[in-house]
Amino acid sequence: MKPSSSGNSLSSLLPAGGKTGGKAGGKAPSAKMKLSWKAYDLALKHTFTISGFSRKSTPVVLTKIECDGVTGYGEASLPPYLGETQASVIEFLKKVDLSRFSTPMHMEDILTYVDNIAINNSAAKASVDIALHDLVGKMIGAPWHNMYGLDKTEVPDTTFTIGIDNDEVVKEKTREALGDFNILKVKVGGPDDKRMIKAIRSVTDLPLAVDANQGWKERGEALDMIHWLKEEGIVMVEQPMPKLKLDDIAWLTEESPLPIFADESVQRLSDLHRLKGVFSGINIKLMKCTGMREAWKMRNLAEALGMKVMMGCMTETSCAISAAAQLYSGMDFADLDGALLIANDCFEGATLQNGKIIASDLPGIGVVPKKETAI
Repeated sequence: MKPSSSGNSLSSLLPAGGKTGGKAGGKAPSAKMKLSWKAYDLALKHTFTISGFSRKSTPVVLTKIECDGVTGYGEASLPPYLGETQASVIEFLKKVDLSRFSTPMHMEDILTYVDNIAINNSAAKASVDIALHDLVGKMIGAPWHNMYGLDKTEVPDTTFTIGIDNDEVVKEKTREALGDFNILKVKVGGPDDKRMIKAIRSVTDLPLAVDANQGWKERGEALDMIHWLKEEGIVMVEQPMPKLKLDDIAWLTEESPLPIFADESVQRLSDLHRLKGVFSGINIKLMKCTGMREAWKMRNLAEALGMKVMMGCMTETSCAISAAAQLYSGMDFADLDGALLIANDCFEGATLQNGKIIASDLPGIGVVPKKETAI
């Protein structure tokens, strides 16, 4: 299902017939909003290695916005390559003064203000954006996929990510995914790419996507690898070359038998026009684009430009994953396994069903905090 053309204007996103629910009863609340936060570390089930990085945990900052007895939850996930830390996120959040706004319903004004506080800080901004969307959805009494006009079940299969590792670990991770997932994503971009693919192929013939994380440096090398990958049943390639080598990537996309998606080359809405004709599609991540508001705009613009769209994630709790699950119906690909890679998820929300991440029908982003760990 393609998204409604209504955009992210709150008045146009109210449920049909103007029905409202939740604590506020459909009226704009007059109580002030209160923003708070908590640092938290996600423990990964396996050491996670991509081209250039290995880690066993991911720091996050959990946020919540309270207003008129209703609480909205958000999250900033902070893998090392994003350039943000728990300290930098908290320092940013200290500058956010939501008391200057009379109602959370003025979402565009609030999020524009947050965006203008400082440059960069995209994950910190996303943590406010997600919490605000959750709060407003709860006050209206509807999940955001309903307000966007989307069918939460018409979604692509999510990939399950397998990081760079030795053959036995790769085979073990592949076996773990069988039965739950219909497509796998393999981190490549190094000298052992073919070995890893062959190890996976010794276990399964499931479709594969690959993410090189800028690991292939020369376009000829990249094209040769892509032709080989196609013969191995790979269906798409993500960020094959360094993000600034746009001329080489444009050539590669033109010559490639597989669709080429931007990841590191794309962050925000303003990037899209320059990437048309360079990539086949884009990977939208809430932590890079400042949250749901901009992700929705990016999705609509990319489709208007004739580009394919993928919804991606970092290693995240079910809070951020559930937010992403609200707006990816009808996209071409999805990589929303972030909460499935961690051992200490502190939220319940979107769930894996027959290889797809399905949003709940709870209002807002559809999450419930676990009492023992959440903010």
